[in-house]
Amino acid sequence: MKRLLLVLTVAFVVIFVLSAASILALTPLVPRALAAISQAKVAQTALASVLPQPAQELTPGQAGIQAGQAATQTLDTRPVQVGADLQAALQQVYQTANPSVVSIRVSTAQTTTQNPGGPTPRRSPNNPNNGQGQNQGPSLPNLGDLGKLLPNLPNLIPGLPGNQNSPNTPDLPALPSIPSSGQGSGLVWDTQGNIVTNNHVVEGATRIDVTLADGRSVPATIVGRDPDSDLAVIKVDPKGLDLHPVTLADSGNVKVGQFVVAIGDPFGLANSMTFGIVSALGRSMAAGSDNQALVTGPSYQIPDVIQTDAPINPGNSGGVLLDLNGRVIGVTSAIESPVRGNAGVGFAIPSATVQNVVPSLIETGTFLHPYLGISGATLNPDVAQAMGLNAAQRGALVDSVTPGSPADKAGVRGSSKQVTIDGQSVQAGGDVIVKIDNQPVNTMDNIISYLSRNTKVGEVVSLTVLRDGQQKTLQVTLGSRPGQSSTQPAQPSTSQNSSPGWLGISGLTLTAEIAKAMNLPDTQKGALVENVTLGSPADKAGLQGSARSFTTAEGQQIMLGGDVITAVDGKSVSTIQELTQTIQAATAGQKVTLSIVRNGENQDLAVTLVARPAN
Repeated sequence: MKRLLLVLTVAFVVIFVLSAASILALTPLVPRALAAISQAKVAQTALASVLPQPAQELTPGQAGIQAGQAATQTLDTRPVQVGADLQAALQQVYQTANPSVVSIRVSTAQTTTQNPGGPTPRRSPNNPNNGQGQNQGPSLPNLGDLGKLLPNLPNLIPGLPGNQNSPNTPDLPALPSIPSSGQGSGLVWDTQGNIVTNNHVVEGATRIDVTLADGRSVPATIVGRDPDSDLAVIKVDPKGLDLHPVTLADSGNVKVGQFVVAIGDPFGLANSMTFGIVSALGRSMAAGSDNQALVTGPSYQIPDVIQTDAPINPGNSGGVLLDLNGRVIGVTSAIESPVRGNAGVGFAIPSATVQNVVPSLIETGTFLHPYLGISGATLNPDVAQAMGLNAAQRGALVDSVTPGSPADKAGVRGSSKQVTIDGQSVQAGGDVIVKIDNQPVNTMDNIISYLSRNTKVGEVVSLTVLRDGQQKTLQVTLGSRPGQSSTQPAQPSTSQNSSPGWLGISGLTLTAEIAKAMNLPDTQKGALVENVTLGSPADKAGLQGSARSFTTAEGQQIMLGGDVITAVDGKSVSTIQELTQTIQAATAGQKVTLSIVRNGENQDLAVTLVARPAN
């Protein structure tokens, strides 16, 4: 017993000593522990203020659900506010800009064909009724079937031609011309009654009517047209009208991703607004006509075109593309679509171009575009190396220089040799333009844009070129594009009975340089066929268009390799203008013989002309 008590006593003493030592060792840590407890309480209090504690104990699942709901409520607060702000902004844009947008209805001459069921109006792909009821004429060019926007856009002639007769369909007798109508849009430019729209909306019109936002409809006359920028000005009598001119923004400040609004007359649905973003900038779009009436001259590019996904449809042509302040950044002009309707890719002529062109149209009826007189392409690495240059060299290679042009007078040199790259023969050896007025030139589009934005006819520009590996500076006094004049445009005719012949091609006057590029004598004269309209008289007769293209410094699309028309019924034609006049002098239904040069050989083709189709 004594031994047991002794063991217990010793054990108690050991435990006491160890406990005392532990307490002494932990004493310095007590303040830290108290501080940590205090901080935890503060954090708990702060967390409770953000996420209120449940009134009752929850299971883990219930707690998760409640936490998710609380988080959702917190995250939804800001988007709801942003959405409300955007909605209010869009409503304000419409209230501000809609009074400045008008609907335009045009009448043109139209021919129908006889069928077993009686006379049927020609159906237009722009018409939602597809031939049932009234036809639509000029509206909005569809680019989908005719070419792609680039930066390098070859051979594009925007248009919405009506259904063409199949080449396998027999010719049907033409009936007398009857009126056809179409819709477009426009914007009020000033209080004097000037209204801006697209050239392709009013080209060929026999009558123009404008409907204002308040529903009043008034007649209009043409003040001026510029096919090369696809802009036109028409005018209404301002007396008694409450006109609200638009406000222009600087399209140079537009950014990709920026919210935009389009207002116009799609499918005849006046004062319709759509919303989207700017999806790309710096596109090039070939100027042209829906009509392709008779034959035409060269096509030029419109630079700096704005691309948008704001829904644009036939009838929006000539309408507005706006920023969220209700200011015009562009005039809606074309779409890219396989179905001739909105596919999320629309195009607008930039406000900078509108501001440049419209005042001249109002004052003189036309706009003179500065002209350099070269053709060429963006220098690529393969061609650069073939010319003994660094593969990384950037610039615009001059392919040819038009004789007597400003560039020719300044001493610009075109390519002097051909090289074979990937089995293709290409021009090389000409001047490489690397700067214009000390602004870098990386592509041919840079020259086109600079001439459009910053120059006028008669001004001098400085070209820095690489020639034989050495830099050289040339001073060029700009001229005006060939064929342009300052005469006032013809007004819409009230006659609808005239049916001049229509051939269905586009082309240009053959020059010595073009003839040389086609291996023809440089003395060869005639009109070079660039494009042939499907189902047209030219197409049915077997006339062939060109297959190879290059771009001039002004954005002119020149096609090579097509038939060269040298005479009509034995009467020589030396220019595209002479061919146009000769075809115009003929009438629908008349048979003519075209003398052509094809692959260096002379041939004759018989063609039966028809009346120009509705747009």
